[in-house]
Amino acid sequence: MQDREALSATAAASDAVFTTDVPARLDRLPWRRFHWLVVTALGVTWILDGLEVTVVGALSGVLTSTAGLALTPQQVGWSGSIYLMGGVVGALGFGWLTDRLGRKRLFTATLAVYLVATLATGLAWSFASFVLFRAMTAAGIGGEGAAMDSAIDELIPARRRGQVSIIIHGSFWVGAALGSLASVVLLNTLPPRLGWRLAFIGGALLALIIVYARRYLPESPRWLLTHGRPGEAAAIVGQIEAACGVADDELASELPRLSLTTQVVRSLILRYPKRTALCVTLLATQAFCYNAIFFTYGLILKTFYGVPDQSIGWFLLPFAAGNVLGPALLGRLFDTLGRRVMIAATYAISGVLLAITGWLFARHALSAAQLTGCWCVVFFFASAAASAAYLTISESFPLETRAMIIGVFNAFGNGIGGIAGPILFGAQIATRSAGALLWGYLIGGALMILAAVVELVIGVDAERRPLEDIAPPLSAAPPAN
Repeated sequence: MQDREALSATAAASDAVFTTDVPARLDRLPWRRFHWLVVTALGVTWILDGLEVTVVGALSGVLTSTAGLALTPQQVGWSGSIYLMGGVVGALGFGWLTDRLGRKRLFTATLAVYLVATLATGLAWSFASFVLFRAMTAAGIGGEGAAMDSAIDELIPARRRGQVSIIIHGSFWVGAALGSLASVVLLNTLPPRLGWRLAFIGGALLALIIVYARRYLPESPRWLLTHGRPGEAAAIVGQIEAACGVADDELASELPRLSLTTQVVRSLILRYPKRTALCVTLLATQAFCYNAIFFTYGLILKTFYGVPDQSIGWFLLPFAAGNVLGPALLGRLFDTLGRRVMIAATYAISGVLLAITGWLFARHALSAAQLTGCWCVVFFFASAAASAAYLTISESFPLETRAMIIGVFNAFGNGIGGIAGPILFGAQIATRSAGALLWGYLIGGALMILAAVVELVIGVDAERRPLEDIAPPLSAAPPAN
């Protein structure tokens, strides 16, 4: 420990410049068991998020009854928006800490916050206590996202980064399917008064398993480099190479090297204004559509189609399946056809289909099953689009501030689009007018099409490129004269 602190202190004091091939060594690694561990132990964040969001949608009928908390439709909408507010706070606060204290420390701490908060949600006794614990749960999830996205991008080889990231973000819907199935089982086998509480407590049990798996993950070598600890970074990469069966000197002469200095100047908005505008647009538009529709879908099924509380989860299962299949089947194309083409196409297609589905719903042309089928198709494309939005944010800015930047964009994106959506749709559902809801669907479709145009104009062609090439580290030393 003393040697580690001495190395950091010496580097900082001398403003030292050092040359390293650590990023290139990480990017040249073959796909091995280590990478599956990274994907499994960290990617579960999105499964937990999907579980939490879906549970509220699937249980919305029970929560508005006397067996639950006797919430009004407006309160269900507000609970969704307050959940997103908590995520904003968590993403900002924990994102800031992740860039300063390291990826490993924070993805452990945020998981603990989530575990305690979701357990407390299952014990809520009123609307106020429910939304408080939901906000705390979301804070843990928001912080998880910042730490997890940073660590995964920094540990996964560049040639597979796009596909892996999109599939991981699509795993949100694996959690959605689990939440839907859990609601069906619990509400049909237990008294509703007990079943809805156990649905929330189940998330804490899953988190306990993940705590154990994360013990075996290392700190990000790229993060260590930018904090003046090249020796530790090289040692960790050596351990990863050994686990992957790659000799540390294999192909060494062919690897590009990067010069770094511990001097860091933060000027992201001035350096990358177009990327800033792009990321806010991509995240805000998908957040509006997703959160508005998904947080309130259970209420729509109950209000407009008379679907019983204990059956709502069955309708959410195929909805989740479409969302999982989109990233799984389209993910590879983001690395082959390219980011700009695929992001613009998925946003535009989902926007058009969203508007058409809303029009059919307003004309009472769809049954509950048909409406669910339409959403499966819409979100087959929208899920890949949303996953690509998070990918764009996590790979488009310098490493030193990556987690904080993810937190900032989550805050702006969810603040602009995500929080407003559930409130708007909750109020429209309360009117019991399908025509009123149509305006919400049309707004969502138009926003997705707008995002597609923005991507075509100022999108980042990041496919198969090293992170340091897409956005050079702030600590990169200028080339020698």
